[in-house]
Amino acid sequence: MRVVSLLPAATEIVAALGATAWLVGVSHECDWPPEVRTLPRVTRSSLDVSLSSAEIDDRMAAAKREGVAPVTIDQEMLTRLAPDVILGQSVCDVCAVGESQLAAVIAHIPDPPRVVTLHAHNLEGVWNDIARVGEALDLAGEAEELVSGLRYRLHRITTPHAPRPTVLVVEWVDPPYVAGHWVPELVAAAGGVDVAAQPGDRSVTRAWSALRTLAPDVIVVALCGFDVARARREVAAVTDPDARALLAQARVVFLDGNAYTSRPGPRLVEGTELLAKLIGG
Repeated sequence: MRVVSLLPAATEIVAALGATAWLVGVSHECDWPPEVRTLPRVTRSSLDVSLSSAEIDDRMAAAKREGVAPVTIDQEMLTRLAPDVILGQSVCDVCAVGESQLAAVIAHIPDPPRVVTLHAHNLEGVWNDIARVGEALDLAGEAEELVSGLRYRLHRITTPHAPRPTVLVVEWVDPPYVAGHWVPELVAAAGGVDVAAQPGDRSVTRAWSALRTLAPDVIVVALCGFDVARARREVAAVTDPDARALLAQARVVFLDGNAYTSRPGPRLVEGTELLAKLIGG
């Protein structure tokens, strides 16, 4: 079977199912497991990731106003790879190819492949997406076993914190975005209480002044698409007075958001294990 993945989470799901060898093409962001880094890239982004948080947000807002997709598909490459299955998504059109864009490309392929759309907004949705990928790849049994193992690991995370610390998870700093979707569930499993979002909520921007009133015990900085080093630089560059006051009054910890919170796949559990240690101090 020939599989093309258009998002990192889907690539990681395929790998966790033991089918990495079936991948013939991946997105420009796919970097895990390491062996996929040599595969052909079927998407490209117009975004310069070296820009600051504020500049990236401005560019994304401009692209949305103008109706320009920041991520595009290499249709010639996709046709040449001749996949049997394409794994897409409908959660975010900012950092990955959206449903409508993919449909327009597929319409020009002579022998259209099967498209599996991932659309998780909470942990149950993630488990369902894993099952959906497993069914498409004729690996339903492997998918069921994988989900059972991930559920068990979450259940086994020890959270001895009493009382449970209040936690604010920030996935962008300029402007500040509160992490939503499955992240509040990760916080709960790690022993904390998310003070800014509920499971399934979309990630939203909120003023630093409003976040300051939440008075969290712990602030987790897990930037969407970026690692800890980048997160530390972004936080150090924040000048907003309310932001500086908030960061001074709470314990601030950093988690690799690119690897562990922004990808709705198997490594969310590893991220929760790390989060439990960070919250516990």
